[in-house]
Formats: sequence, structure tokens, C-alpha cells
Amino acid sequence: MTTKTGTFEIRDKFYLNGEPFQIISGGIHYFRILPEYWEDRLQKLKELGCNTVETYIPWNMHEPVKGKFDFYGEHVHGMLDVVSFVRTAQRLGLWVILRPSPYICAEWDFGGLPFWLLAGEEMDLRTSDERYLRHVRDYYDRLMPLLAPLQIDQGGPVLMLQVENEYGSFGNDKKYLESLRDMMRERGITVPLFASDGPDHNMLSNTKTEGIFPTANFGSGASKAFSILEEYTDGGPCMCTEFWIGWFDAWHDEVHHEGDTETAVKELENILELGNVNIYMFEGGTNFGFMNGSNYSDHLTADVTSYDYDALLTEDGQITDKYRRFQKVISQFSKEEPLIREKEPSSERVAYGSCAVAQKVDLFHALDCLSEPVKTVSPKSMEQLGQGYGYMLYSSVLHTERELRSLRLYQAADRAIAFADGKRVLTAMDRELLERHEIELPAAENIRLDILMENMGRVNYGPMINWQRKGIDGCVMINDRFAQHGWLQYSLPLDNLDKLDYTRGYEKGMPAFYRFVFTVKKIGDTFLDCEGWGKGSAFVNGFHLGRFWEVGPQKRLYLPGALLKEGENEIILFETEGKCKESISLQAEPDLGRRPL
Repeated sequence: MTTKTGTFEIRDKFYLNGEPFQIISGGIHYFRILPEYWEDRLQKLKELGCNTVETYIPWNMHEPVKGKFDFYGEHVHGMLDVVSFVRTAQRLGLWVILRPSPYICAEWDFGGLPFWLLAGEEMDLRTSDERYLRHVRDYYDRLMPLLAPLQIDQGGPVLMLQVENEYGSFGNDKKYLESLRDMMRERGITVPLFASDGPDHNMLSNTKTEGIFPTANFGSGASKAFSILEEYTDGGPCMCTEFWIGWFDAWHDEVHHEGDTETAVKELENILELGNVNIYMFEGGTNFGFMNGSNYSDHLTADVTSYDYDALLTEDGQITDKYRRFQKVISQFSKEEPLIREKEPSSERVAYGSCAVAQKVDLFHALDCLSEPVKTVSPKSMEQLGQGYGYMLYSSVLHTERELRSLRLYQAADRAIAFADGKRVLTAMDRELLERHEIELPAAENIRLDILMENMGRVNYGPMINWQRKGIDGCVMINDRFAQHGWLQYSLPLDNLDKLDYTRGYEKGMPAFYRFVFTVKKIGDTFLDCEGWGKGSAFVNGFHLGRFWEVGPQKRLYLPGALLKEGENEIILFETEGKCKESISLQAEPDLGRRPL
């Protein structure tokens, strides 16, 4: 692809440099894939027959702290270098669609909104509330100058940018959409702007705004969806911006979600006969760290670490049968000549075998290594103390009460483990936290109460995004009579595990850190099997792989070979349930909880 300037226009069709152009795109989220693998995934997208790649841009990663921006991502293995990702796509001959809207959904924590929006003054998120918009402006002041030179009319590969994401299912504040549109234009964005919504009249009418082209997201029923969308495009082309070919998984799901390939193939053919497509997802990737989102209908459902999505490529980039089937369909429409490889060039999968616990220390013995306590009268949420992700320990002494008979947590989220004088007395999550929990404990003076709160992932879709403070934002009710005052709060984002001292002590059954060391002679992708372990997080050579939980469906965590080195490597598990074994294992195959054959 040349670096000469070009044009991309929306008329009755899409026009690239004056010629009709059918967008055949696939979704790849650069922030869910290590940069060592970007070129491989993009090359496979091109070989599928696609001419375009689409990606979201997550605000919460690029401005993790208010006013501190990161467009490289040294703390996350360089995964935030969006400019390099786009330039790599350009070098391989792919066009690019960017979706930098403040809110992205994407089954990503808080839909991509930064946690610190919840820390101070109240504001109405995703509206024209000036208290919210000024933060968006500050972000766009830094982001848009990076994206502007990547546009097609400046010699780059970027064809379009999204203004907001599925806003029609959230609200109808047209002033908000106009403000976002104007912000982007004022900061050098000249290519067409678009929105994407469900193919529903209410959703599309909520979003229809001058200067913002409407598109639709759906997984089936293309003919009906496009017939509805046509009423809003003013004679323009139809595009499915998210053609859902799979789905995401949540903890406690019975099995890993798998789409029906035959149905997906027929739907793809129908979409391409009628218009344009972006396949969601081409490769899903991984919710590394604490970045998984959650959903909330009648209860909290937190997403698993894998974002495999039953995509055309597996989480570790392996080509699937669905890929081959899609390739045949796309070859009927694409001007690209697809290359069918006999052998996949992805990283080899390696089984490194069993690895024994080398060192261990429980949380309470290691606490002062990791956190300095903050004294508060009443418990404060994570956000109010400047913590975005992970865990927070609330500690207090019952000076006025000689018994602990019951506990109740008000305005608390998401999951609590309570200890009284070192004895585990309660585990509860979500709506259970507000219930009255009876405690069986002998009478004693100065009972020490410790409550470990876990942020399991902020809701990424729907109205609940406005109420996503984590930890305890209300009070702890003791024995149905009074709220306990006088707390020490320990922030535990687990981003400083190099400070752990494993000689401090270990008590069985307590939340604890376990260190493993293993030697690598041949580097490859592998899968961390935590069978026999309860719930927690895994870290490899200082990189946070994500969460594990025995409830499934996901049973193994993808460990990219790019995180490993020849020689000695380190894994640390933080386990909260007191369920552990003497070893873990590194296997050559994933286990997402698929349906049995």
C-alpha cells in the first residue's frame, strides 16, 4: 500500500479513491494481543481475503490516571502502541477502521471508560454533562493528533472513525453526539465519522445525527437488519460493523460459547451480497490483567480471562475450520487473491509440564510489603482512594462489641471474604453482600475484622455503568445495630509483587502468594492449568496474565511464548480461597470448557 494521499467517501456506496469499494473487514484488538503477534494476525486477516482491519481504542488503558497518558504501554508489554499497529496494517496492505469513542463496550472493564471518572464529583456518563465532556476533551487533545496523520487523506490507511458505540441502546442525548463529532473535527479528523447500533428503529433514531453515518451490529438476519438500516442511511451503503460470529464467556457459564459455523457462513454470504462487513471477532485475544468486563441484568456476571469469542482465529492465533469456510465465501467477493497456507506460521504450542511451588507467603504476613494503610472513619471505595483494579483489604477492631454475630455490607461490590481474628467467616458476592450473614464466633474482646474486597470487573454495557464503584462505598453493619467506624484500608492492585518477602510466614487456608520457577529451553505458547486451585490471579515474569477460577468454564490461561525467556522463568499465583496444591502445570492445549464431543 502506498503512502500517497487518497480519498474515502460515502455516497450511494463507499468510494475509495473515486472507485466503488466494498469493505470486508475483521476485528483485531491490539490491546488484547502482544505486539510480537500483530503482524502474524494481520497477515492471516489479509490471507482470509479481507481488505480492512478494525479495532477499538480503550480510553482506560491510554489514560490510566487522570492527566497521565500512555500510548506505548511499557507496563503491558508494549500493547498500547496503536500507531505501530496501524502502520503494520498499512505495510501489509490493509485499510483500517478505528473506533476511539470514549465508550467501547467490547466486554472490557467499564466499557473502556477510566475508573477515575468515578472517584470525585458525580457526573452523568455518556451524556452532554460538561463535567464528563471536559475529560473527553482532555483525552482527545492527546489522542486525535496521533490518529490524524494516519488518515487516508494524509497518506495513512485509516478510512473511518467511530464517534460513539451502540449509543442508541443507552440514551438519546443528541447534544452529546454532536459534541463528540465536533471534538474530533476540531482536532484534525477529516475522514468520515460513523456510529454503530443494533438494527432497531428506536436505537438508530436515538443515534441519527448530522455528520455521523449510521451502521448496524448483529449476528443474524442480515436482510431484515439492512432493510431497517436503509431508512437511516439517506441512500448510502449498508454496513454491519459487528457481525457477531461467536460470543463471550462469563464465570459460572456451563460451557464455552460456540457459534454455529453453517449459519455464520450463510449469514456472511448474505451480508456481502447486500453490503459491507466487519467480522467480530477475527481474533478475540485475551483480557489480560484485571481488564475483563462484566454484565448485569438480575445479577453480576463477570467475563472470563479468555476473549476467544469462537472467532476465526483461536485465542493464540491458530486457524480454525470456520476461517477456512469464511475464506471460501470471501473469495467470491474480494478482489484479493487469498493465499491458503498448508501450515500455519503461528507460535508452536509447548507443554512444559508440572511445576512445583518454590516459595509461599500469605497475604496478612506480606501485607506491609505491598501496601501502606490509609486511615478512614468510614470505609471508602477503591476509586475514592485512587485505586482502579484488583483488591482492597478493609481492617478494623471491634472495640465496643464483645461479639460478632452478624455482618451486612452496604453499597459494596463485587466480592467479599471476611475474617474475624484470622478465621474465615464469610464469602459473599454481589447482592449477597447486602444480606444479613450470621457469624459463629466465640465472644472475645477487640475482635479484628478484615474484609478482602475484589473488583471482579466493571459493567461494560447498559445503565449500570453509572454505579460502578468497587470495594465498600457505604458501611459495614455489625450485629444489626451499628455501622463500624475506624478503618485501615490497604490498596492491593498487585502491580508490585517484586516487593514480596516470602520469608514472612504462611498460614494454610489464608489468601496467599505462591511462587513457581521453571526452566525454558524452547520458547513457545503454552497454557497454565490451575486445576486444584480456587480463585485468583496469575503473573508470569511480572506480566499479569489474568484471573483463574475453579467454577469455569475456562480452565487454563493462555500464556504467550513472547512473555517467556530461555532459562529461568517465574510464575506467581495469588489465590484467595485457601485452595491450593503443591504444583501447577503448563499444557500444550487450551481448555475453555468446550462442549464434549
